[in-house]
Amino acid sequence: MRLTHLGHACLLVEIADQRILVDPGTLARGWEELRDLDAVVVTHQHPDHLDPDRLPALREGNPDAAWYVEAEARDLVEVPGSVPFVGGDEVRVGDVSLRGVGEQHAVINELIPRIRNTGVVISAVGEPTVFHPGDAYDAEPGPVDVLAMPLNAPWCASKETVAFVRRIAPRYAVPVHDGLLAPAGRGIYLDHATRFSPERTEVVDLAGGDARDFT
Repeated sequence: MRLTHLGHACLLVEIADQRILVDPGTLARGWEELRDLDAVVVTHQHPDHLDPDRLPALREGNPDAAWYVEAEARDLVEVPGSVPFVGGDEVRVGDVSLRGVGEQHAVINELIPRIRNTGVVISAVGEPTVFHPGDAYDAEPGPVDVLAMPLNAPWCASKETVAFVRRIAPRYAVPVHDGLLAPAGRGIYLDHATRFSPERTEVVDLAGGDARDFT
């Protein structure tokens, strides 16, 4: 299984001969140029996870890709042929399972109404399991090998990031959701997440767009 971090919340997951893109948003780079995608998953409606301006280019370049879009986001952004994706759903892309986990976006502040958020567990027989939570720390994905770990957001603090990764206790944690951080500040958040993760968890930083194979 291979992961590529394309910036902020956007991950390319290559697993069991399938190429699956998660959360192509405004703060990620170059995803509209990808080809040969088998599926695209969108966890929620915020622009940093779903960029409507670049979606047409991605769709045009990947006409056969399946689209699984969180139901509220699908109502707001037109993605012809997309399928609504909510917690509890499970769909197949080739030999890969996509399982929806969670229901609500984390609280930003008491003045902003909460929206829906559906994280995704990506798995295939004989391959590491990946969990991308979108914008929430409260989902229960079950045992996972690789956790996409939101590093910073208006809706979380470092203490909550550490509590989240310690609760899930994956074999690997890949920092994502870091597009609001300057390099020096990102280093501070990353240091906290690394030093206080469980002993069994290796934090694998994929910033810069280099792909990494996980076994």
